[in-house]
Amino acid sequence: MIFRINPSNPQKRLIDKAVNILKEGGIIAYPTDTIYGFGCDMYNKKAIQRIYQIKKRDPKKPFSFICSDLKNISLYAQVTNQAYKIMKRCLPGPYTFILLGTKLVPKIMVTKRKTVGIRVPDNNICLSLVKTLGNPIISTSVGFSGGEVFSDSSLIEETFGSQIDLTIDGGIPANQPSTIISLIDDQIEVIREGLGEFRQFL
Repeated sequence: MIFRINPSNPQKRLIDKAVNILKEGGIIAYPTDTIYGFGCDMYNKKAIQRIYQIKKRDPKKPFSFICSDLKNISLYAQVTNQAYKIMKRCLPGPYTFILLGTKLVPKIMVTKRKTVGIRVPDNNICLSLVKTLGNPIISTSVGFSGGEVFSDSSLIEETFGSQIDLTIDGGIPANQPSTIISLIDDQIEVIREGLGEFRQFL
């Protein structure tokens, strides 16, 4: 099943339908400002486990998740003053920030070091989904772990349609991954160079 959603002005009725799928434990494929992602409700463990199976990903590697805004991030991660200033400058945008998680984050989403990966993409569809759902959704690239990343909604539906509940066609994203930056203990470390400009952090 494919929904074609306007990336500039997402249709509320289609966002509501997609969110109902998430609430019922469904998995969706959706565009971000970087690549297409698999998503589900962060609080649905069975749905998260399904995504691990689809991607053939090591369950010891937690997924990142999408928050609606900077204020929302503080519910799920420990945000210092310095981290806040950095993220305020960059978000929404093509970055994943690594922070210490709070107790609101399910254990399946937290690393052994108690860290989490958080995104606020510059994408109206993503943000509408999270705001309407009322809590974060999983963010992980559409594709198999270590393999090709899918950027075409028709190909995504053709390849994964039988395993997921909805594909959202919201245009073609940049098809580059996000830049990953760790802000643990206020030590800035670029973990992965991606679409987001990283030289400002060095």
